[in-house]
Order: sequence, then C-alpha cells, then structure tokens
Amino acid sequence: MKIALDAMGGDNAPSINVEGAVLAFKQKPSSKIKVLLIGPEKLLKEELAKYEKKYKIKIPAQNLEIVNAGEVIDMHDHPAQAVRNKKDSSIVIGAKLVGEKNADAFVSMGNSGAVMTAALLHMKRIDGVHRPAISTEFPTQDGRCLILDVGANADCKPIHLLQFGIMGSIYAQKVMGIQNPRVGLVSIGEEETKGNELTLATYPVLKKSSLNFIGNIEGRDIPKSNVDVAVCDGFVGNVILKFGEGLGRMLFTLIKKALKKHPMVWAALPFIWLALKGLRKKIDPEEVGGAPLLGVNGVCIIGHGSSGSKAVKNAIFTTARAVSKNVTSEIKEEIANFNTANPDLAG
Repeated sequence: MKIALDAMGGDNAPSINVEGAVLAFKQKPSSKIKVLLIGPEKLLKEELAKYEKKYKIKIPAQNLEIVNAGEVIDMHDHPAQAVRNKKDSSIVIGAKLVGEKNADAFVSMGNSGAVMTAALLHMKRIDGVHRPAISTEFPTQDGRCLILDVGANADCKPIHLLQFGIMGSIYAQKVMGIQNPRVGLVSIGEEETKGNELTLATYPVLKKSSLNFIGNIEGRDIPKSNVDVAVCDGFVGNVILKFGEGLGRMLFTLIKKALKKHPMVWAALPFIWLALKGLRKKIDPEEVGGAPLLGVNGVCIIGHGSSGSKAVKNAIFTTARAVSKNVTSEIKEEIANFNTANPDLAG
C-alpha cells in the first residue's frame, strides 16, 4: 500500500517526518508499506541520507519515494486560502494523490484546517456523509475510547452525531479491535431528560439506531472505560481532548515534585520511573500518532503540530491498519444502508 506523508507538516518539519518514515521501515523492514514523502526534493534527499546514516539502513525504492512539492502551508496560514493558493504544497499534493487513486492514504502533522480542507476538496466526502469528523483515541482505565468530533464541527445537528456514532463504531471495531463498541452521547447527566438542545434531540435518534447505544455519558465515564465511542460536537470534544492532555502532563509533573520532597524516594526514581513505563506509554499521544478524519473518501490521519518522529512512525502504522481493514469501504456501506432505511433522517 502507498501512504502519502506530508514531510513539511508540523513544528519540526521536515526532520521529524523523514525520521519517522525511516523508523517505520527500521521497525518493519519487510513491510509492504510504501511511503510517498512529499516536499522539496533536494531538502528531503539530504534529510533522508542523514537518517539512513544515523540508523545504518538503506530504504529501498519499493518502500520510499520522494514526491516533489514546491510550496509549504504553515500553521498560521488561513486553511481555505492556503489550499486554494498553494496548489503545489505538500498538503494539497498529498490529498490529490489519494483523490486520484495514486495513494491509499494521507498523513500530515501540519495545519489541521488545511488538511481537512484539502481532503474535502480532493478526496471528497463519502456519499451520504453530512460532515466528516476528526476522532481521537483517548486513554482510559482499561483501554482506549474513541471520541468524535474533536474539532472539525463546532456546531452540529442530531444527524451529524448519529453519523459520528456510525463511523466511530466502525473505526473502533476495525482498527482498535473492539467488538460491538459501546456508543455514548456526551452530556451533563445520564438521564435522558438532561442536556442541551442538541443532546436532547440526539438521544432518541441514537436510541432508535442499530448502534450499541448505552445512553448519555458524563465526562468521568470516558477515563473509567464505561464507553468505547463517545460522540459530541467538535466544541465539546476539543475541550475534552485538550483538558485530558493537560491533566496527564500535570499529574506527572506533580508526581515528580512530590518525589523530590523525599530524598530517599528520589534516589529510587530510576526504578520508580521504570515501573511507570507502561503507564507513560499508555497516556503518550505519540503512541497512536494521529487522529483519523472519518467521512472523507479515503484514509486521512491528522497529527499534532508538535509531534515527534515516534508519532509520525506510529501514524504510519495506524494508517496502514485503517487501509488494510477497509475502513473507508465499511463506512460507505454502513452509511448507504442507513440512509436507504431512514430517508427521513438522511436529508
């Protein structure tokens, strides 16, 4: 399979993207994955040579190809204007490669608004999908929960949240390996009668669907592993995501400060930190690598701008799983079946 990688996306591009591609090959050298590294050809050749030397490997042409791009969309560019004006950018070329069937998926750590705009323009929406959603895997007590939307759609209607539930359930089952995922509607109380206008109107729609809908959930239900797919509008989802990221960093900072107050415990820090290795890995966002944009006609993964090479490597593997599990085709089929059976809701 061919994965188009925006080599110029992110705060530390192109180094982290090139190194991430090299690390992915180093970890799985016999893989059938081919990375299309998109960016200025001369610069990427220099970066690739540097990291091949560092890791003492040579990536064959069947596993990596450089695709030249003469422009870059940076983090401060206006998404729609940049996609329209910078047609030779790595983001636009990556989306076009998938849209024109010259790549199976697109990965970018760059301007998320521009990635979404380019994906909608060149990859297109899946027929029947009202709005694509950015989803993210959130660490929980016993595994992970997929939350969507986390930023693409600040204002939603019940049909949008229902489709988020459909798409999220498919992704959770196919990529995350969760059978019959439990879907919850993020609200301010478990009771059906609690919530704002959106959640009150969405509850009966989800209840009538074929989803494994468990009802309203509160924010605390997510880390407690009480739900596998949490649906909400992008405003609520983004707040949950950013709060969770900040909370995780704060907890480890507080742990360090507390240990420093006890010299004997501090001396044992290397052993304590080793014991916490699994926990640190569990809450590390770079372990997943990126957030899938569900609802576009192809696999598209958007990573954080501050991502490192490990995140890029893992984003490549996450993308490969989504492609191999035919997530896009599954979503197409499920959305089409739902719209046929519910023409009044399909719109």
